[in-house]
Amino acid sequence: MQHSEIQAVKQRFGIIGTSDLLNRAIDIAVQVAPTDLSVLITGESGVGKENFPQIIHYYSHRKHGPYIAVNCGAIPEGTIDSELFGHEKGSFTGATADRKGYFEVADGGTIFLDEVGELPLSTQVRLLRVLEAGEFIKVGSSKTQKTNVRVVAASNLNMIQATRDGRFREDLFYRLNTVPIAVPALRERKEDIVLLFRKFASDFAEKYRMPPIKLTEEAKVLLTNYYWNGNVRQLKNITEQISVIEQQRDITDQILKTYLPKDDIERLPALFSKTGGDQKTFNSEREILYQVLFDMKKDMTDLKKIVHDIMNNQQNDIQSSESHFPSTYLSHKETIFNSPASGTDFMSDKSSRESSKYVGNSNYDETFQDAEEYNELENQKPMTLEDMERQMIKKTLDKYNGKRKLAADELQISERTLYRKIKEYGIE
Repeated sequence: MQHSEIQAVKQRFGIIGTSDLLNRAIDIAVQVAPTDLSVLITGESGVGKENFPQIIHYYSHRKHGPYIAVNCGAIPEGTIDSELFGHEKGSFTGATADRKGYFEVADGGTIFLDEVGELPLSTQVRLLRVLEAGEFIKVGSSKTQKTNVRVVAASNLNMIQATRDGRFREDLFYRLNTVPIAVPALRERKEDIVLLFRKFASDFAEKYRMPPIKLTEEAKVLLTNYYWNGNVRQLKNITEQISVIEQQRDITDQILKTYLPKDDIERLPALFSKTGGDQKTFNSEREILYQVLFDMKKDMTDLKKIVHDIMNNQQNDIQSSESHFPSTYLSHKETIFNSPASGTDFMSDKSSRESSKYVGNSNYDETFQDAEEYNELENQKPMTLEDMERQMIKKTLDKYNGKRKLAADELQISERTLYRKIKEYGIE
């Protein structure tokens, strides 16, 4: 696709930027538009994923048909099947009349499923049938209906990880992901940051009838190097704040710093590799939990190794001391350590503790306690990740007396996700 054609698409849909990654995403959207292939758009929250299904619809043969955008994460789990596929009168409490779902209304057009990763598993099965056979059944009905819809989906989750975790059907993922479009984060298109700021500043100056704000060179450098967790949406909000609040129209780096949150280094929590400056960011709260658990397991392994080394050193010291003392004292002493071949098991009795005083090993009692703790760690049955997650959710719910909203805020997950976890784990 030629550069002039991409520029025409940007002007039509109000897209600002010259980044090669952005141009590539637009090019794919226009190329796939004439087909009926399903498209999955991925990217962080705030990058502007909602522009791409509109591009696909406009350049397709369905451009004169309906276009419906559905935010799957904003619809309660109990009503989402009714919203998408419709329901029959009397199919559930409150169903006082027949209702058409989005897939019936959008027949002959395009339906955009935003946050598709939030769909319940039961709804995913229904959606898979629509994609494979173009069929659906209303809630409370036994009659199969046909629909001819182009499905474009989007998600800010790591969808491959979601399929591994069992939160998203693998067959549905590959059905949606026929053509993937990755929308770059703002930090990956640094050359566009100042352009976007200038455009937003001009728009807000016109909206609020005031002179536009301008950045000094130092402020431009600061703006460009900022991490932008919230991407284009965050940049727009900060530009609006500065436009309204600041009396001074020339914005210095010192003024700009007061509006930028302090988490510009990375998306927390994150891990740094020991050998380089690579950073790892997380796309979901489950990924964060897994990483914490893996770190805990690694720390436990290191602790076991340290204790094991201490035990070996103490064993060598005691055996060395025994050869220098009278057999009278040693006759009261039982074998403390088994052979290495039998593992790191420890035995002791009262006489062995007493004899350790004679041989001058003042650290023996402490060593013996460490050995018992080590055995306890070795024999402890490992807890699965699901068990840990279940316990964490249960403790948080107990802390807030079962109030899900407060528990969800504490766990930093959506209330809907918490509800799904409670149901999945059978938490009372």
